[in-house]
Amino acid sequence: MPIVGIDYEKCNGCRLCIQECRFYFLDEAKNKVLFEDLDNMCSLCGHCIAVCPQDAIIYEDFGDEVFTFEGIEKLDSIVPYDNLYKFLRAHRSIRHYKKKEVPKDTLKKVIDIMQYAPTGSNLRYEKYVIVSDREKLKSLSDMVIDTLLNTLGMRAQYEKSFEAQKRDYEIPLFFDAPHVIFVSSMLDMQLADHNIGIIITYGRLAAQSLGLGTCWNGYINIASQYNKKIMKLAGVRGKRMGAFIIGYPNITFKRAPPRSRKPVKGLDIDQ
Repeated sequence: MPIVGIDYEKCNGCRLCIQECRFYFLDEAKNKVLFEDLDNMCSLCGHCIAVCPQDAIIYEDFGDEVFTFEGIEKLDSIVPYDNLYKFLRAHRSIRHYKKKEVPKDTLKKVIDIMQYAPTGSNLRYEKYVIVSDREKLKSLSDMVIDTLLNTLGMRAQYEKSFEAQKRDYEIPLFFDAPHVIFVSSMLDMQLADHNIGIIITYGRLAAQSLGLGTCWNGYINIASQYNKKIMKLAGVRGKRMGAFIIGYPNITFKRAPPRSRKPVKGLDIDQ
């Protein structure tokens, strides 16, 4: 069990852990906070570790070390809303890439951030695969396109788009991007799709902060439902999967385009 107990030499009795987690309770006879998880139901969220002002929670086998920094208690001072608004509003799906590969250390930074993305019930059944070999990327591109064009009812929807991409790119499905990152989950439920979507969003935003471009690739999701060889070729295992391309953009944007505003119930202000 990762949560071992409480260091009472450090504990100041603030009881914040009790407010945060149902496995902590007050032993009134001893006037001590105790931790008890008889059914091993702890989700390993680590909120008790994060909230304790005295660093009094004793734990083991959690993975990497805890992380803190100046300003963690006031995150809006690190990334104010106005800066975040610009960063998110200007985020674009990139479909023009330089063929230059991204250094492994940079890709690792993207993957590291993705593994801190929240998941439902803190279930972390996801696996990650990066495909960088251009021959394999070309084979994946060909297989996905061939699958979609030969699946009943899909040729009319995709044929013209793929013809245009084939004229412009050597690896048309990925717009010549040097890497594709796959995220898969062994969970076979809708929750897994939500988790994968959140994880990929973390990765895409991390990539943007590193001067990289990305684009979610839904073609692979659709085609892999009809052709199981696609995931095998990519080296991906799981019940659910998502993928995005990543590389150095070969295009710059001068402005963020307008978007239609949707009505919001419950806000009595102009949208």
